[in-house]
Amino acid sequence: MVIAGLTGGIATGKSTVSSILREAGAIIIDADTIARDAVQKNLPAWHEIVRIFGKDVLLSDGEIDRAYLGGIIFRDSSKNEILNKIVHPHVIQRVAERIEKIGKEYPDSVVILDVPLLIEAGMDKGLEEVVLVYTPELIQIKRLVEREKISDEEALLKVRSQMPIEKKREFATIIIDNSGTIAATKERALEVFDSLKKKVG
Repeated sequence: MVIAGLTGGIATGKSTVSSILREAGAIIIDADTIARDAVQKNLPAWHEIVRIFGKDVLLSDGEIDRAYLGGIIFRDSSKNEILNKIVHPHVIQRVAERIEKIGKEYPDSVVILDVPLLIEAGMDKGLEEVVLVYTPELIQIKRLVEREKISDEEALLKVRSQMPIEKKREFATIIIDNSGTIAATKERALEVFDSLKKKVG
């Protein structure tokens, strides 16, 4: 089994690359899905979020209102850090459990940890490869404007609320440049999958 991390920035196309790798045969561990599961009603992380952020973050059914909470942490980086400190340990534990299970059931597999905050959460440590889906900041902004129908200024704020994509390059061992055509991105992603597959064993 070989384990690689997959990360990117907002509007770089990480989800697209993740889908290509899944179709090629990689086992994807999606941290966003795991994080959603970890904060479900009455679980430990849910109780901690409600205790710190108050009951205003709850929907009528008692689940976390992700859009409302997202608005709070986007406006206040200190609250974002608090939320990450609550959620990340639960995500890391669940990821470790998944890896252990996959290792037993599919020992010859290529496992991809699809984690937006891979580097920020320190989850890149000890991985055999760290794959970054890269586009320059200007393209991130352009894509966000088109996708979310927002202004350049709003798009820039969203991009700048994350670790700069150029900084992430320093941590990556493999770059998939997604600033060109989807065909070029797919070709590069499949090259990366083949190189990972050769490491298995």
